[in-house]
Amino acid sequence: MKKLTDDERYMKEAIKQAKKAEAIGDVPIGCVIVYDGKIIARGYNRRNKDKTTLAHAELIAIKRASKVINDWRLEDCTMYVTLEPCQMCAGAIVQARIPRVVAGCMNPKAGCAGSIIDMFHVDKFNHKVDFSYGILEDECRELMTSFFRKLRSSK
Repeated sequence: MKKLTDDERYMKEAIKQAKKAEAIGDVPIGCVIVYDGKIIARGYNRRNKDKTTLAHAELIAIKRASKVINDWRLEDCTMYVTLEPCQMCAGAIVQARIPRVVAGCMNPKAGCAGSIIDMFHVDKFNHKVDFSYGILEDECRELMTSFFRKLRSSK
C-alpha cells in the first residue's frame, strides 16, 4: 500500500469534515488548518443547519485556528479544503494571511482561487496565497456530485 503524502493525509481529514456536513444535510465541504505539522482547527459547512451565510467550512476553521494561535494572523498555517474557496472565504484567507491553501477540487460555479476570479493573486492586495489543487481530487469531486445527485432525485 502506497504511503500517503502529508497533503493527502491532511486532505483525508478535510474529507472527514465534509462527510460531517453531508450527514447534517449540508453541502459536503470540509476544511482543516495545519500549524507546525499538527491539525489545529477543523470546520465543515453548516450554512443550512445554522441558517447563516457565514457558516462555511473555511470560516469556521479560521475562527478556531485564530483562537488556538491567539492571533488573527495565521501566517505559518496551511489550509486544506475539499473545494476551491468562494469569494467570501478567499477574502478571509487573504485577510488571515494564510500562506498556503490546498484544495481537493476546483469549483467552476463559484471558485475564487482561479475558476471565476483569482483573489489569491490580486496585485494590489498586500498578501498572496500559494494555491494548489488536485489532492484526492476524485474523492472530493465525488462527494459533491453524489450529494447533488441525491438532492435532485429527492425532489
